[in-house]
Amino acid sequence: MEPAPDLRGRTALVTGSAKRVGRELLLSIADCGADVVVHYNESEAAAAATAEEARERGSEAITAQADITDPEAVGNLFDQVEAALGPVDILVNNVGDFDARHWSDIDWESWRNVVETTFYGTVLCSRRAVPAMSEQGWGRIVNIGFADSDRMHANPVNFPYFVAKTGVLMFTRMLAADTSDEGITVNAVSPFAVENTEAGVEAFPRGRPARFEDVAAPLRFFLSDATSYISGENVAVDGGRLPEFDG
Repeated sequence: MEPAPDLRGRTALVTGSAKRVGRELLLSIADCGADVVVHYNESEAAAAATAEEARERGSEAITAQADITDPEAVGNLFDQVEAALGPVDILVNNVGDFDARHWSDIDWESWRNVVETTFYGTVLCSRRAVPAMSEQGWGRIVNIGFADSDRMHANPVNFPYFVAKTGVLMFTRMLAADTSDEGITVNAVSPFAVENTEAGVEAFPRGRPARFEDVAAPLRFFLSDATSYISGENVAVDGGRLPEFDG
């Protein structure tokens, strides 16, 4: 396995990369030599700081604002990136809001926001990225899922998030098949909980949540030329958790 693919000359867009997991994934890609786009919706100052960090690591970096649930805004986002850095070679669909309440207590606006940011945003950005990837015969799309989604795990708490992330994994498999002759791979990396979680360590396998690097490592794997025949796959980053044994 190639731990650090050579991504020099590639342009990477990571949605929701101003802070937290998205920030760390973007910086991991910058460390591989790619030019990077720090996407944000409201966190302008944090995005600027992340872009500066990427530049300090030797990457050309820009910030770009967009509401990725809006098709026109997504189009404008990609237009801006293409004008500044060229076509998007690598797309990491990281954005995904959640609402950790019982499904019956979640207001409809929040239901829509969770589904639209998590699922619709992934579809809209991918749909806009694919034509240029297909034209050049190379592209990498990595969707950030949730560890239990491939098991159809359902919980009355945060239920719209589970629904949306299950849709993301279904979309990953479909898009992988639909682009199989175009030099594009589409895969998913699905953490359970990452180190910025506020839950106690007793809630996690191995006595800890995933570190940012635990999530970045399979991402880099999927970006490598050495894995160009691997598409439609999902890597759960959950420490070997079995949700059916919880509690």
